[in-house]
Amino acid sequence: MNSPPYFNFPYVPIELLHVTVIMLLAWLLSVSSRNLIRMFRNYMGSRADNAEEGRRINTLARVFRYLSTLVISLVAGMLILSELGISIAPILGAAGVVGIAVGFGAQSLIKDYFSGFFLLVENQIRQGDVVEICGKTGVVEDVTLRYVCLRDYEGNVHYVPNGLITTVTNKSRGYAYAVIDVSIAYSENIEAVNAVLREVAGQLRVSDSFGSKILDDIEIAGVQDWADSAIVIRCRFKTTALEQWGVRREFLQRVKVAFDEHHIEIPYNHLDLTLYMGRDKPPVEFAKSRNPPTG
Repeated sequence: MNSPPYFNFPYVPIELLHVTVIMLLAWLLSVSSRNLIRMFRNYMGSRADNAEEGRRINTLARVFRYLSTLVISLVAGMLILSELGISIAPILGAAGVVGIAVGFGAQSLIKDYFSGFFLLVENQIRQGDVVEICGKTGVVEDVTLRYVCLRDYEGNVHYVPNGLITTVTNKSRGYAYAVIDVSIAYSENIEAVNAVLREVAGQLRVSDSFGSKILDDIEIAGVQDWADSAIVIRCRFKTTALEQWGVRREFLQRVKVAFDEHHIEIPYNHLDLTLYMGRDKPPVEFAKSRNPPTG
């Protein structure tokens, strides 16, 4: 009988197999964590009461995805080094010493991460909000533990480190007020002007385009200031978040048309000049010199 054929398989080190398995498991864990976070985000998003809760869930989901990828990569890296025969104990010890040294030199970086963590935990900033931080105002495009990315009205992108943020003005929470100052001439009747403002506000609130954006009737505070050439009347609308600017522009446009129809003067800066020609004086007679010049 002929002996069975003998096959020579190449020798594969067991360490290489272990490294391959670790990398495969790390990849599977990374994919699984991303899917779980996405499922959690979709589930919580479907149960959110409003758009603000949805933006908060999306922001937290992005941060959790980043943290899970970082943790899985670090654990997988240490296991791979251990399988390759590299002791990680000295590395961890050296990392601790280096971390202390780096900590003194990178205090601002550590402050950024701590501040970013509390910004997210306390729900101060979410992706899609309109905020004012460090003198910059814009839409939040990205929130990380390191920085906040803003895009302003002109399209400029601002990266603000979290460690520099001391005050956050969030203009996207719940509702807003469209504050409007209307200037009229001193000769106009204030009560009549207020009636026109209420009429325009009523028409704006029942309009198809802006009715859903206005939450309450107009609130006329009254005379705000006596300017040089005008009386300033202040009023405001309670609107949904981020709609105060559009409501303000539309209201001013309609007020201009209504003032033209009711012949209400919108003043411009002017000066009332009075020409002073001086008082009438008798002519002055100059006395003749006693010693006229000779020549």
